[in-house]
Amino acid sequence: MKYFIETYGCQMNVHDSERMAGLLEQAGYESTADPKNADVVVINTCSVRERAEQKLHTRLGEIRAASRETGHEPIVAVAGCVAQQEGSALLKRSPLVDVVVGTRSITQLPDLIAQAAAAPRDAGEDARFVDVNPYEDVRFPLGIARRFDPVKAYVTIIEGCNEFCSFCVVPYTRGHERMRAKRDIVNEVIQAAGEGHREIQLLGQIVNHYQAPDDPSCDFAALLEAVHEVPGVERVRFASPHPRHVPMRLIEAMRDLPKVCKHFHLPVQSGSNRVLESMRRRYTRESYLELVETVRSMVSGVVLTTDMIVGFPGETDADFDDTMSLTAAVRYESMYSFKYSERPNTLALKRYPDDVSGEEKTRRIVALQALQRDIQIELHEEAVGTTVDVMVDSVSRRRDWEVSGRTFGNTVVNFPGPREWLGRTVPVRITRAGAYSLAGESLDRPRQLDTQVAEA
Repeated sequence: MKYFIETYGCQMNVHDSERMAGLLEQAGYESTADPKNADVVVINTCSVRERAEQKLHTRLGEIRAASRETGHEPIVAVAGCVAQQEGSALLKRSPLVDVVVGTRSITQLPDLIAQAAAAPRDAGEDARFVDVNPYEDVRFPLGIARRFDPVKAYVTIIEGCNEFCSFCVVPYTRGHERMRAKRDIVNEVIQAAGEGHREIQLLGQIVNHYQAPDDPSCDFAALLEAVHEVPGVERVRFASPHPRHVPMRLIEAMRDLPKVCKHFHLPVQSGSNRVLESMRRRYTRESYLELVETVRSMVSGVVLTTDMIVGFPGETDADFDDTMSLTAAVRYESMYSFKYSERPNTLALKRYPDDVSGEEKTRRIVALQALQRDIQIELHEEAVGTTVDVMVDSVSRRRDWEVSGRTFGNTVVNFPGPREWLGRTVPVRITRAGAYSLAGESLDRPRQLDTQVAEA
């Protein structure tokens, strides 16, 4: 029996898919890269952005069409945030779906698939299976992950979120915060490092909320220290912190721990105090800028990135101008920017009419992205001529002589090199800047690559 997992959304979803893959392989399934050959297709969904449900049903239609073409009908399971959000409604809308499994119940996926496989296809909706329990207490660990990335290993430290920002659906799809034991986290990092994963990425909806349930003295900064000490780990990253929960201990840990990457993702969401209050972010523009100044003064060479939403209900031209001015003041290395969209169950949906037109949202996001692109180009041009350490994490699909990796600050760098460098940290001189990545030359490039580069 073969399985195929298709993943949408954030790093948490990617790691959930790794967990589901591990569970399925423990149950005797084999992975396939072609969904047409799969006996089980799992679609791991995200509901943070708009049209997530539409995207899912479009994909289900494509699977149905492929089944008719091949005569092979796989068992289809829908997991992730849309599954948690929609539950049995997915079964009513699509007869192709056999299993719906919530975000807190993925350990039950193999059993649910086995039940669906045993039921006749014409048994009707009653024979199809839903497991979505918003009150279930998730127990850690969640099973052995089959890691997709040979270099990086994702490690979950927190599930759920207690912030309830007015625009965000995550507390309703991921549930309340549950902290994972420090002992289990460190053991998983040891295992991942032993398997050759050189970079560890700690994951949680708000990682800097972390407080170990098995060690009252261990906050997030102390956890970074513990992971930092694991042999074989070369780099430690984390995502995502909340700007109002950044104690001095965390900044000092970033400054003092050599393996902790000097990359701080600080999602601001808006530059307007009025909009931030409506979003329930519970910090101000001024306090955010003060945090930025503190981080930059203490952590040499730190790279800052962010998330931004435009067109939140009630956002005026003046509010958007505040977002533009904050972006210009901070000068982020990169930014994830989104047009506001109504999400189910959120406070914003209940309280605020979506009164910024689609055309105006588009105008604003185009302007914001143009400003951010200009900033990124300027920052990247400043890097030309410098030498940076790049951890190689991928090989080019178009050029067999080129590899790609990331700096300590998480900037992508492309340069000539053999695929044997995967997982290796290489000193690279930056020769060219683009809007979204850098290009360079390795300082210890093997001589035999010269001919290949010349021919390309």
